[in-house]
Amino acid sequence: MTSDHLKIGISCYPTYGGSGIVATELGKELARRGHEVHFITYALPSRLDRFQERVFFHEVETPEYPLFEYSPYSLALASVMAETAKNAGLDLIHAHYAIPHAASAYLAKEMIGGKLKIITTLHGTDITLVGNQPSFLNVVKFSIERSDAVTAVSNWLAEETSRKLGVKREIAVIPNFIDPAVFRRREDKAMRRKLAHDNQTIMMHISNFRPVKRPEDLIKVLELVRKDADAVLVLIGDGPMRSRVEGLCREKRLSEQVIFLGKQFSVVELLSLADVYLCTSEAESFGLSALEALACGVPVVSTGAGGVPEVIEDGQEGFLIPVGGVETMAEKVLTLVKDKNLWLKMRKAGRETAEKKFNIADIVNRYEHHYYKMLYSQ
Repeated sequence: MTSDHLKIGISCYPTYGGSGIVATELGKELARRGHEVHFITYALPSRLDRFQERVFFHEVETPEYPLFEYSPYSLALASVMAETAKNAGLDLIHAHYAIPHAASAYLAKEMIGGKLKIITTLHGTDITLVGNQPSFLNVVKFSIERSDAVTAVSNWLAEETSRKLGVKREIAVIPNFIDPAVFRRREDKAMRRKLAHDNQTIMMHISNFRPVKRPEDLIKVLELVRKDADAVLVLIGDGPMRSRVEGLCREKRLSEQVIFLGKQFSVVELLSLADVYLCTSEAESFGLSALEALACGVPVVSTGAGGVPEVIEDGQEGFLIPVGGVETMAEKVLTLVKDKNLWLKMRKAGRETAEKKFNIADIVNRYEHHYYKMLYSQ
């Protein structure tokens, strides 16, 4: 490796969620550019599904100890971070989320003598956590302020962080991204017929089924749409509210029109089958799944929560509605169903936006710039 290539540690949640996907894809692209990347977390990230040169994984195991009621993952994480930084000669750790990743990275930095650089990316749950658990405010603020550089995935999130935490430092906005070569529409009529009849509209949603996603609103939208159009709803993902949503489907006699696919990793193929993508969230720091839908040529009907308006312009790539406005959401879906030219126009606009504004090559360039700035400007 040349002197310009870095040794980078990445710590993230490896589960089925936007932050883990972004962190993993970022690491893979950095490795393709010649950097050495070390993922440090409790499980193999879902997108690390095959061997890639210069990509390494370090599992954090949390031993059971009778003294602790709960396993001290953050301490185990700090220990593995310190060990990896020392043995691999890491230049920096990129922590996705302040808790526990940035806090553990700071502890690891102190353990090895304070030379390790830390860049923290805020994805949104950092702020939600403080809102729900004020006792975490001090440690979240401390982790952000002691990081050598901080980024957020949207202007909205950067402003919320400063407002709610009283953070005065610079927070650079670097949005999430897609690889347009991977996320593109792939028509497959045979596969589509496994989900819907030829004349049915396929509405789709991807999430972790938490209350903040308001998944029950999706069923209400389907019920309203079906009064005027033949449609099905495909739900991808899993989470604590799935059983409640399934119960609502039975209550409204829509079980045959709602298809629960659970967790899926081949989302490109599935998004390519959709006619409309729905997002009903009451809080969304960015909206990665909506961006992935745009890249696959799917118009999005979404609430205008959080950072979503930074991805979707109302009336251009889709429609934005108020949170909880299921009647309006259904009306916008029907507008797209009945106006083929508008659907085609929004489909094209969404693809262009994804390619021009959220291209992986451009966004990773910005992360690299911050790495070098952090390492060499002080």
